[in-house]
Amino acid sequence: MSTTTGAFIAGGIAACGAVTVTHSFETVKIRLQLQGELQAKKEAVKKYKGVFHGVKVILQNEGPRGLFRGIGSAYIYQMVLNGCRLGFYEPLRSGLTTAIYKDPNAQSLGINVFSGAASGIIGAAFGSPFFLVKTRLQSFSPFLPVGTQHKYRNAFDGLRQIYRGEGVKGLYRGVGAAMIRTGFGSSVQLPTYFFAKRRLIKHLGMEDGPALHLASSTFSGFVVCCVMHPPDTIMSRMYNQTGNLYKGAFDCLYKTITKEGFFGIYKGYFAHLARVLPHTILTLSLAEQTNKLIRKLEDRFLSDSLRAKI
Repeated sequence: MSTTTGAFIAGGIAACGAVTVTHSFETVKIRLQLQGELQAKKEAVKKYKGVFHGVKVILQNEGPRGLFRGIGSAYIYQMVLNGCRLGFYEPLRSGLTTAIYKDPNAQSLGINVFSGAASGIIGAAFGSPFFLVKTRLQSFSPFLPVGTQHKYRNAFDGLRQIYRGEGVKGLYRGVGAAMIRTGFGSSVQLPTYFFAKRRLIKHLGMEDGPALHLASSTFSGFVVCCVMHPPDTIMSRMYNQTGNLYKGAFDCLYKTITKEGFFGIYKGYFAHLARVLPHTILTLSLAEQTNKLIRKLEDRFLSDSLRAKI
């Protein structure tokens, strides 16, 4: 097992590799979530009609740059979020199982879910300003705008403008929604991944390797998307708002369902699935490999006493 620091680094590297592949679907998902905001279904104009139509329209009008808006901020966010999520999960889980069951290898669904949620919430809180500016960069379009438009030259210009206009409070706008969203997703991502992995080994006799990692992470990705999409829609809208359109996450949920119907919170679901499924597969599969590499480096260069400290 890698040290906490090693697992943090491995998780961040794996997530950056995954987000490079899936970022364009995230851009489409955010625009689908924002179009027709607080409008009745029959009144809303559909500028983006689905995942592939969204990709096509953005490429035609904005080029590849449009699909990859905010990628720099996404890298920083993924390093922070998944570094925390993958780096803190096992220490939290083993610490709690040791304290309760006196055995770090004991498996408890409740502890696994709690550890996944807690590690994700920590990452979401630390990374929130970067997700905020990423969302606003991705929602901006000079050709087919949806939602509030924020014109930033890049991620750091966005952070500077937000800080100058709203202070630190502005940088953490919507952090509560982000923590709820990530807590939902993280509470099931790693527990379902390891659950599927154990079952596939036990019942199908699969051996540890790429095929097992792919199957386990695919199952995890489906579960994550189903659980996380409603709070993800709420978070996108709260991050992108100007002023105080929503008083909080639950106010946003209430207004969305009241104005757009229940399925308003599921706008962009298939774009989200197209993004989160490969992202989960790549993140967890790559994390297995990067963890092994980090572990080899730690075994070679770190003493036992130093490993215990980090």
